[in-house]
Amino acid sequence: MKDFYDLFIHELYDMYSAERQIVKALPDMAKAAHNPDLKEAFRVHRDETQKQIERLEQVAHHLGIQYKDAESPVMKEMLKEGKKIINSNYPSEVKDAALITAAQRVEHYEMACYGILKAFAKEIDRKDIVKLLDESAHEEGKADKKLTEIAQGSLFNKGINEKALKRKTA
Repeated sequence: MKDFYDLFIHELYDMYSAERQIVKALPDMAKAAHNPDLKEAFRVHRDETQKQIERLEQVAHHLGIQYKDAESPVMKEMLKEGKKIINSNYPSEVKDAALITAAQRVEHYEMACYGILKAFAKEIDRKDIVKLLDESAHEEGKADKKLTEIAQGSLFNKGINEKALKRKTA
């Protein structure tokens, strides 16, 4: 990389690739999940991820760039771990807890990446791009909170983590 702008573009390529990999993986995660709320969370986030890809394409258009057809190595490895969970023979509650764990790792990576991209866009004084990236960052935060809610439960519902724990002691 020659300069800061090249670094920004490199990070955009990585995020675009990561989102494209995620959108392909989410249907498999939804299919593997047993809990109906978790299945629905994965389905909803797949639609959000498709919108995030579209926003990243808008960013590329604003910058006059085209994304390279490359694979995000970090996301590839995270999704490989998720695939192991999908293919596991874990009890249903344990598999759901493991799927949430894998999904939250991905969400945290995405939140970090969008935060970096927003900071970079601010540095190059591109408020139009910051706005697009902020929408995606907000969605990632909501998805992470939803996964936490499903894992921990609420006032009226036991969470997946509690159900998985009770499975061991039962």
